Amino acid sequence: MNPRLVLAVLVALLFLSGGLVVIALTADRGSGDDALVDGPPDSKSEFAGAKLPDGVRAPDFALEDENGDPIAMKDFRGKPVIVTFLYSSCEDTCPGQAQQVKAALDELGHDVPALAVSVDPENDTPRSAQKFNLEQRVTGRIRWVLGDKADLKKVHKGFFIQAQTKNLDHQARIVLIDRDGFQRVGYPLQQVTPERMAGDLKILEQG
Repeated sequence: MNPRLVLAVLVALLFLSGGLVVIALTADRGSGDDALVDGPPDSKSEFAGAKLPDGVRAPDFALEDENGDPIAMKDFRGKPVIVTFLYSSCEDTCPGQAQQVKAALDELGHDVPALAVSVDPENDTPRSAQKFNLEQRVTGRIRWVLGDKADLKKVHKGFFIQAQTKNLDHQARIVLIDRDGFQRVGYPLQQVTPERMAGDLKILEQG
């Protein structure tokens, strides 16, 4: 078996001292991309969220957004980017993620690019994504990354995300990309706040 393939992803939910900690373990390091771990923030880190391993670039893609306009990761070089993972028919975690992003942008005082990568490519359509944005009042503030299953599978893999399936929920996480296109900070939904995200975005804007 090709050692560059990701062999396994295990997500364990541990209750420690009354707090929820999410630990993601990936059994492949052959590609040079370290596993991304969203855990408690490092007290020595400048970031309020979990600092991600150095050198893990955000995956490149050239797809379309909910308005049919082209959208590519390379378009956002020079500014930090918020990336979250949603599906348009979701009624539990996805609205919460969208509201955290919206509130963080309000806290920051200005918008930065915020992307919602579809985790249900077979059912997410431009119309359903527009409807989700309208209901969450994030139209013009969150752009969707839409495409077919094969295209988005590469994006999911690059962000270490499990897509939504009938038997398995996708990870409710948010990732901040730095100005050079590297994944720098991660938050499970249970650990993100608008203040934390806005503070980390300010650091990335300065860096």
